[in-house]
Amino acid sequence: MSDIIEPRILKGFRDFLPPSEIERRLLLEKVEESFRSFGFVPIDTPALEYAEILLGKGGGETEKQIYRFTDNGGRDVALRFDLTVPFARFLAEHREELSLPFKRYHIAKVWRGENTQRGRYREFTQCDFDTVGSDTAAADFEILLMIQSTLKNINAGELTIRVNHRGLFNRFLDKIGVSDKSVEILRTVDKLSKVGQDATLETLKTLVGSENARSILDYIAPRGSFEETLEALTKAAGGPCPESERLTLIRRFMTDTGTADSFTLDPSITRGLDYYTGVVYETFLNELPEIGSVCSGGRYDDLAGLYSKEKLSGVGSSIGLDRLIAGLESLGKLKGRGSYARAAVACIREEDGGISQGIGQKLREAGINCEVFLDEKKLTQQFILAEKKGIPWMIIPDGGALTLRNLSARENREGLTVDSIIDVLKKGEIA
Repeated sequence: MSDIIEPRILKGFRDFLPPSEIERRLLLEKVEESFRSFGFVPIDTPALEYAEILLGKGGGETEKQIYRFTDNGGRDVALRFDLTVPFARFLAEHREELSLPFKRYHIAKVWRGENTQRGRYREFTQCDFDTVGSDTAAADFEILLMIQSTLKNINAGELTIRVNHRGLFNRFLDKIGVSDKSVEILRTVDKLSKVGQDATLETLKTLVGSENARSILDYIAPRGSFEETLEALTKAAGGPCPESERLTLIRRFMTDTGTADSFTLDPSITRGLDYYTGVVYETFLNELPEIGSVCSGGRYDDLAGLYSKEKLSGVGSSIGLDRLIAGLESLGKLKGRGSYARAAVACIREEDGGISQGIGQKLREAGINCEVFLDEKKLTQQFILAEKKGIPWMIIPDGGALTLRNLSARENREGLTVDSIIDVLKKGEIA
């Protein structure tokens, strides 16, 4: 017999046991429910793409993190590192089959060979949602509203969505004469929260000189209200312009929908990826801001430009599910469940398995998830097993009559029928 292989997994990858996987799936169901409520539809794309497809818009940092290899057919391929670039390829390839504006969501795993930390892994799930084919403030705001609505739907608590406009920032950079360095400046500012103001200032000095570096830091400095900040940014950028008007209208939509308190205008938010051209945003949990943004995105003018001659403007966002879950777990908002079942049927005699399954089937038909225990064991052992799985109720067959046990209260109700048990559980007494 050969030696046993040691069971192990790669760094940055994880197994999910039932309690955590059930919570993930329940969370995803609520996320997907929210996306659908806005009229968005699902798509899917391959995990593996030609490397040139993925690297076309990624830049140098992406190339360092991508899982890339030559397959058995000699093709240069790579695992997708996000869902946005595959979406660009998807749009170009299926444009004639899509009606614009096209509102899509995509929930799937992606892979990046980056350093691991809390809430950041090398294999993780993203939840993307985009509107393509509408360059309007209404489309920008709808994505922002979806972020707010979706995170509210999953009980994420109070949050702040920090909004900015890269176009307005670029007007300011053009005014001070450093627009030729805009890509490097935007990337530098994007890292401000990670490296600090002093390190950011030094990097900016090497790019544009001391005076311009200080002007940029002054531009991105925190100010008062959304309106006060917008007024200051508009003035710094040379006066009213389409970009400032877009932010003004988006702010009006926030006020009209009663969601204004969830948003702030933060000129230091730039997003590091090159394809963003308009409104950009990042989302922070007020109770745990140090975990970083749990949902980010923005507007892009021509994401599919590498793959198509047709210019397609869009706006979208991505929920980092794993970071969000790490935050919710830290806040005690996710407790883990060992089973989807809300009731279990005890096994008194193995030969009565058909009767037990019939009871379980009636509960399922009534919309109550029910597990039937299969092994004939002492009742106390079956109670312990159900409690470990987080199942709150146990049904004990006893001839023709049934006993319903509330496992947490250690209380029994005897002489019941299946229908009466269903009535009890449907009245909201079920956990």
